Order: sequence, then C-alpha cells, then structure tokens
Amino acid sequence: MASAAACRRAQAASSSSAAGREGASASRREPVQRRNRLSRSRDFDAVYGRGRSVSTRFLTLYWFQREEALGAPRLGFAVPKSVGNAVARNRIKRQLREIMRARLAGVPADNDYVLIVRSGLPEAAEANGHQWLEQRVDEVLGKSAA
Repeated sequence: MASAAACRRAQAASSSSAAGREGASASRREPVQRRNRLSRSRDFDAVYGRGRSVSTRFLTLYWFQREEALGAPRLGFAVPKSVGNAVARNRIKRQLREIMRARLAGVPADNDYVLIVRSGLPEAAEANGHQWLEQRVDEVLGKSAA
C-alpha cells in the first residue's frame, strides 16, 4: 500500500503540469512588492478618511500623504462585488497591479493610494484591450497630480 502511494506522488511530481508550473513562474514578471501594498484595514480607512480623491467614469483614486517616510508609495485596490464575480474581480486587480507596478516611479513616494474600480470596467477593458486600461489609469493619475 505505502509503495503505491509513494509511486503516485513521484508520478505527480514529475508530471508535465508540474514542470509547466515551474517554467511559467520563472517567466512571470515581478509583481508589486509587498512593501508597496496596502494590506491592513486601518491603512485603507486612513486613506479613505483623511485622503483626497479624484474620479473618472471607471476608476476612483484616493491618496493620503503619510506622516512617516517609508521610502516607497503603497497601493491598495478595491473591487466591489457589483463589478462581477470573483474571477472578474481578481483578473482586473491583476491587470491594474501590473499597470501600477510600471508607474510606481512616477508617483510621490510618501503617499498611500487606493484605486477603486467602478462597475463596467472589466467588460470595457476586455472589449477595448490592455492599452485602453492603461490610458484609464493614466487619466486618473493625471487628475490626481493636477
């Protein structure tokens, strides 16, 4: 019995899907680093309560200048359930995280940001493409700088 279970585990470890996962992770881009993420509820509440905001049709951006200098901007993403199911919400968060990762150098380092997705963005992004989504993010970041 024990040898059959060990044999199945060995086969599963050497399967092509396991090798594919390893190869895929090596070719992936760098995600937004943990030091650049807002993760605690109190951090989100501080940005909402004491921060400023700008809105466009599909995105709302809140930002708040921190008292302590951490050396890097921190980002949070809020995607309400009204936007879609979990698959759609996670997909749009991944896309926005990738777009914001490329733009971290251009935003003030002592700020916390929360980007809120409004209804209709996932469908519009899928219909219009990734470049269109980048333009929407640039639009809301441009309004915050003004």
